[in-house]
Amino acid sequence: MIGYFGDIIFETSDQRILTFSGFKRDVKGRWEKHAVIGKKPVSEFSGPDLDTVTFTVNLNGSYGVKPRDEMERWAQYVSQGFAGVLVIGGRPIGDNLWDVQSVSEAWDTIFNQGELYSGKIDVTLEEYVEEIG
Repeated sequence: MIGYFGDIIFETSDQRILTFSGFKRDVKGRWEKHAVIGKKPVSEFSGPDLDTVTFTVNLNGSYGVKPRDEMERWAQYVSQGFAGVLVIGGRPIGDNLWDVQSVSEAWDTIFNQGELYSGKIDVTLEEYVEEIG
C-alpha cells in the first residue's frame, strides 16, 4: 500500500493499481502589510495559512479499477464536505485533516455503451482545522 485518504487506498499489486502523480504540497504563511506614509509598508507575520495538496490520480480499467466509480467517489467527497487523514508511506501528511476542495475529471477512453475505460482526476485538498486553539 502506498497510502490512503478516507476509503480510497492507493496501491500497486498484481490485481490492482491505483496511484497518483504530480504530488505537490504548498505551505504558506499569512502576512499583513501596514502602510507607512512616505516609506515602504511594514510587514507583519500574522500566522500560518492553510496548506494545500494537489495531485493527479491515474485511472485505467486494465489495472483492476473502475474509473467512473473512482471519479464518483471523489465527487461525493467534494459534495459531502468530507475531511480525512491523508497518509502516504505510513505517515500522515501534516498535523490536521484534509478536505477535498475540488476534483477535475478527464475522460480519456470510452468504450461502446459509454463504459469509461481510462481517465484521470486532478484533486485539490486543503488543510482542515477543526477548532480554534
